[in-house]
Amino acid sequence: MADDGRKDDEDGLDTRRVAAILEAVEAGDTSELTRLLQRMHAADVADLLEQISGEQRRQLLAMWSGEIDGDILSEISDAIREEVIESLPASVVAEAMRDLDTDDVVDILEDLEEPAQEAILSTLDKADRLAVEQALAYPEYSAGRLMQREVVTAPEHWTVGEMIDHLRSVDWLPDQFYHVILVDPRLKPVSYVTLGRLLSARRDVGLKAIVEESFRIIKASDAEADVAYLFNQYHLISCPVVDMHGRLVGVITIDDAMNVLDEEHQEDMLRLAGVSDDASVADGVFETLRGRLPWLFVNLLTANLAAFVISRFEATISAIVVLAALMPIVASMGGNAGTQSLTVAVRALATRDLTSSNALRVVRREATVGLLNGAVFAVLMGLVGWLVFGWPMLGLVLGIAMIINLLVAALAGVVVPLTMNKLGADPALASGTFVTTVTDVVGFFAFLGLASWMLL
Repeated sequence: MADDGRKDDEDGLDTRRVAAILEAVEAGDTSELTRLLQRMHAADVADLLEQISGEQRRQLLAMWSGEIDGDILSEISDAIREEVIESLPASVVAEAMRDLDTDDVVDILEDLEEPAQEAILSTLDKADRLAVEQALAYPEYSAGRLMQREVVTAPEHWTVGEMIDHLRSVDWLPDQFYHVILVDPRLKPVSYVTLGRLLSARRDVGLKAIVEESFRIIKASDAEADVAYLFNQYHLISCPVVDMHGRLVGVITIDDAMNVLDEEHQEDMLRLAGVSDDASVADGVFETLRGRLPWLFVNLLTANLAAFVISRFEATISAIVVLAALMPIVASMGGNAGTQSLTVAVRALATRDLTSSNALRVVRREATVGLLNGAVFAVLMGLVGWLVFGWPMLGLVLGIAMIINLLVAALAGVVVPLTMNKLGADPALASGTFVTTVTDVVGFFAFLGLASWMLL
């Protein structure tokens, strides 16, 4: 596997460095381009390729393709990875893939089209290709896709000395590993030993005497999200993966688990905003449009629903024109309150802090907070209606509508994602649209309905 960084790495990707690189590309100065890029970390090179235009990217790769390695390919965003690979000579791609562990190769291949996958697989050694194909046979977003096949194991009856001698005698060890996994004669993992405890123990100590209490097992069919939760919950560094018969087939390390956790957080954030969960600044106009247009259309429908509610009170608004200026305040406050509650609920569902066992308590808490917030702003808006507009009853209508909408917003922010989660849908996907619709409709209806009843 390639080194994590490059010699004399320079941290970050500032504007001046990008400008200097693009000047070298424009001038066709390969030596200057190489000088600038060789000192950069693989992650920074990947960021550079994502930030520049498609034409600049193609020119840069044509000049510097021989230096692209596996670390850079694994860091590049999915949005442009296939484009980058197609721009590289097959020999460069083959050499880059040989630098990577199987989990990194799988991560790259699973986002490519089948012809591109086959082209890369054909460049791998027979053993590596078999390992990658076996990993790709597991369901998408499963632990089997996430794991690496390179595993350090030992019989459970070995001593520390036997293990150290074995590690020194073999030449196939992964560049990075954290545990030696102890297995029984049927290749079923029974425990593991950290390298720190292995190196600090006497040679005659049995490996079973220094095993870690944090030992867990992951099934290859488990979802990636469950794997990330397990690592985060129990502070794991690595974890063995077993097949349906309980035999060891791979290992997942903390860097891969945390990548999944980070991706889950990004997906939730993008979905809450009504954006495709694979959106990227490297996307073209059509891809960006395709990801955003459907949800904007849904928002258009919900906005028309709110407009329909307003139209039912046309006579009231005509009689009391000031209502038209004040009614967006009630709806807007409800929308903001609902978003606050929704964000907390979606995050809690993702981290499994919000479950069926404590859902009722959380709903009661949000309802109480909504009522208290509503009471505070009811007093403020009541004073506005009285002192600014000189109409105490208008202030009372504003205050009551504010209490109603903030209470409904707080409840919707929890109940909507809980309901979607119960139905098996992603609570981050459309909760925001539903919550906004509820707060708009309830806000307008409560305010205008109360005004029709109390002020006319």
